[in-house]
Amino acid sequence: MSPDRIVAIGVVALDARVVLGEGGRDRLAIRPYPRELEETIVLEGIGPVLLRPIRPEDEPSHYEFLSRLTSEDIRMRFFGQVKALPHSQMARMTQIDYDREMVFIAVGEDANTLGVVRSVTDPDNETAQFAIVVRSDLHGRGLGVALMHKLIAYSRSRGTARIEGEVLRDNMRMRDFVRELGFVAKPYEDQDAVRVELRL
Repeated sequence: MSPDRIVAIGVVALDARVVLGEGGRDRLAIRPYPRELEETIVLEGIGPVLLRPIRPEDEPSHYEFLSRLTSEDIRMRFFGQVKALPHSQMARMTQIDYDREMVFIAVGEDANTLGVVRSVTDPDNETAQFAIVVRSDLHGRGLGVALMHKLIAYSRSRGTARIEGEVLRDNMRMRDFVRELGFVAKPYEDQDAVRVELRL
């Protein structure tokens, strides 16, 4: 069959138009960065702190942040000693799906990360699993409380039913911290950890 014949029986599009109706943003495959969740607070002894969702470009500062944690804080956060995280894992921690995950970081005036709280919500929006860590030299400054309040408010705004987390049994500081926020300890099979829950 000659090229002329193929053209003769084919379809040629001379013009095309795409129309996006209302609600098109709700159907995006990847939710854009939620800038509306950014908030600046002032903490005594620290100064202005920006609380905001994490972005992919935060990966380098995340390495710096982890290097400022003591070995004990690393053990409490990761349930074991972690000397270094590979790029693949760090990218997973900083490149998130804002629909199912949320990571709020606290950023100081020097643009360094001071603390991180993260949650992953199940598909039914029933439970959000959380984890939090604050730079070791900034304990007791109210930063952890500010991050948790941010996460709790965000989870409530989404209609999430509860927030849960695992805390090492010997991490009494964290257990006291979440209890003051209203979390209660729940029976748990793991001998080394305690499950804590906050109903929203």
